[in-house]
Amino acid sequence: MIYATVMVSLALDQPNEARLQVACELAERFEAGIVGVAAANLAPPIYFTDGAAAQALINQEEASINRRLADLEAQFRAATRNRGGRAEWRSAMDFPARFVLAQVRCADLLVSGGQSPAFSDAFALASPKDLVMQAGRPLLVVPDRINWLDLRSVLVAWKDTPEARRAVADALPMLRKARDVAIVEIAEQDDDRSAVMARVGDVAAWLARHGVTATARVPENAGNETAAVQLENIAGEVGAGLIIAGAYGHSRFRELILGGVTQYLVTKSARCVLLSH
Repeated sequence: MIYATVMVSLALDQPNEARLQVACELAERFEAGIVGVAAANLAPPIYFTDGAAAQALINQEEASINRRLADLEAQFRAATRNRGGRAEWRSAMDFPARFVLAQVRCADLLVSGGQSPAFSDAFALASPKDLVMQAGRPLLVVPDRINWLDLRSVLVAWKDTPEARRAVADALPMLRKARDVAIVEIAEQDDDRSAVMARVGDVAAWLARHGVTATARVPENAGNETAAVQLENIAGEVGAGLIIAGAYGHSRFRELILGGVTQYLVTKSARCVLLSH
């Protein structure tokens, strides 16, 4: 797999510098094109009115959204001015998640910002919690405080599922550029430790055949710590600048209700996270 096109989702009234910086850096590293996307929709009024007054409010809100989308385009154009014809901008008056999910068909990788668990505005923000489960492309979540994608050390959060396998395959271009790669599986209390080691060993051997040298690691049981906290602690120990993981929902019927580790990685991780579903 290669990254021929990187897409970055920008948001109204949110910090976009980090995600834009990382997306541009990825496009440079992989000699890829870059597409910027943004959308917003009219929010329902907090009070009712009709006639000319209602139309005036609608016109005013539409003009405000169009101005803010134009500001985002200007920010994108400034960041990609040296990309020549390999930079493209797309925006619309639409629900952000719906618009981004439609546009991502043209990209190999989608870059988004992180999100506080307390903030979700479907009219102004394409939430990474929505994107990760529906994009059909790997999602790179970039926390606002990150200013570059550090690939010197990468942590693969392994779980023997289709989502994790897909995530590692989707991340191969990045893994090939990493200096140190650690494959970590957090064992359940009733797991056979030798079987867990065999699983992560298989992944390390598979990566080696793809030109990636990786070490396999199964930490000792950490008592009451959640798997997400254990992964974050190990990422800190190895100095990982990127975590790679499969993205999981609680059930087939409510996939947008993210599993515990996915929820944590999308909303709380201090480092970049590549997720695939």
